[in-house]
Amino acid sequence: MVNITDKIKEIEDEMRRTQKNKATEYHLGLLKGKLARLRAQLLEPAGGAGSGGGSGFDVSKSGDARVALVGFPSVGKSTFLSKITKTRSEVAAYSFTTLTAIPGVLEYGGAEIQILDLPGIIEGAAEGKGRGRQVISAAKTSDLILMVLDATKRAEQRALLEAELEAVGIRLNREPPNIYLKAKKSGGMKITFQSPPKYLDEKMVYNILRDYKMLNCEVLVRDDEVYMSTTKSTVSASTS
Repeated sequence: MVNITDKIKEIEDEMRRTQKNKATEYHLGLLKGKLARLRAQLLEPAGGAGSGGGSGFDVSKSGDARVALVGFPSVGKSTFLSKITKTRSEVAAYSFTTLTAIPGVLEYGGAEIQILDLPGIIEGAAEGKGRGRQVISAAKTSDLILMVLDATKRAEQRALLEAELEAVGIRLNREPPNIYLKAKKSGGMKITFQSPPKYLDEKMVYNILRDYKMLNCEVLVRDDEVYMSTTKSTVSASTS
């Protein structure tokens, strides 16, 4: 996994060194595609994508929406879960009390909202420290990420959490890319732009998909602002 994080750092360094202009748009687009693929690989468990997120993290999604509680150790995530649901998550005055994903259900206005109490993450979680990859992988399946912060370190903790999530491609409070993609068994690629593109072109899309080994698919780009955000966006909120 260190190999993947090294590759990610190399690409990020190259992107920082590259001046943004018309001549470099194509190159930067390909780098963004490679970066998104590597970040997705970073969240895959050691046994491969089909083996799940690891012991204690394979919680079936249920209800009308899923909310993940994300924060550093001992900031009150388990207490918050116990207050708003009937689930009793263990609470103690030491770090890393919660070691797995603990689900609870909040009933509100006729809707059932699944709340996930996740283990506290630490700086470097995106690289796997403190079971960080499993925690972030579980958070990525949610519809909303709720940051639980220490009120005395609110700004610092929020900035660190956003950086860890950004490192694996979770874009908070941004619209997801408006793009349709359907894999096929044969027939090659069919790429269509709904309106004249500003940032992308067919060659760039083709090469990004080829990097993902998707050689047979149908793509409709409704809004090429997708170029500015090539990975999943998730709504976030914070509490302290």
